[in-house]
Amino acid sequence: MNESLWYVYAVVRPFEGALPDGVRALDGEPPRLIEHGGLCAAASPVPAADFDAAPLRRHLEDLDWLAATARAHQAVVAALSSVTCAVPLRLATVCRETSGVRRLLDEGRAMFVPALERLDGRVEWGVKVYAEAASPKPAAAPGAKPATGREYLRRRLGHRQEREDTWRRAGDLSRSLHRELSGHAEAQRLHRPQSTRVSGQPGENVLNAAYLVPRERSAEFVSLVERHRSQAAGVRVEVTGPWAPYSFAGTVDARGGGAGEPDAVH
Repeated sequence: MNESLWYVYAVVRPFEGALPDGVRALDGEPPRLIEHGGLCAAASPVPAADFDAAPLRRHLEDLDWLAATARAHQAVVAALSSVTCAVPLRLATVCRETSGVRRLLDEGRAMFVPALERLDGRVEWGVKVYAEAASPKPAAAPGAKPATGREYLRRRLGHRQEREDTWRRAGDLSRSLHRELSGHAEAQRLHRPQSTRVSGQPGENVLNAAYLVPRERSAEFVSLVERHRSQAAGVRVEVTGPWAPYSFAGTVDARGGGAGEPDAVH
């Protein structure tokens, strides 16, 4: 008899009420809440053809598949977070059978319970700073070339100096902004800057940070970020959220291992 696989999105306390209409898990149905020992795992059954060990390892190299899975994962977590405090789990946390989900709750209890207490009423805001490319100079007349080699070098040095100045301004703004925002947040995390290929955003990512903020102080926090938007030429500041507190939930999946190892989970 084949074992069933269950994808686990997040852990919550038992709660009254219903999730928003229309939320769908990876199987196209609303997520199930598997209750055990005063905790609930939001989970859905998934096919072994996609989520058993070998196919899952292949899928984790497929950016389109990952993006679709991440959207479904985030939609479930966002729906949960709209009605209760949720501790998001890592992408592709998979258990064998509902008994494996219950073991996950048992073995993660020492992290889940304090995390739910610490994150209750808090949201995550993301802030990124980008050093943008220099504005293109007016095109020269067709076929025009620098008058001399010295003129060519002067132009090259000018472009490099302009880029270095933009990076310096972006670095200065990132440091001062992060210092100020950290003073208005309960916790902060500095993530590795994203490459343009991953982010799809123009410019080079200098600051990629997350901040844990009480929900009722969100408007104040966003206003603080907005005041820095136009402080430095060639530098772009972006704020996203509110999100479920992914960056502050800790790293718990089955047996404390990494995502993508369903043969090692419960």
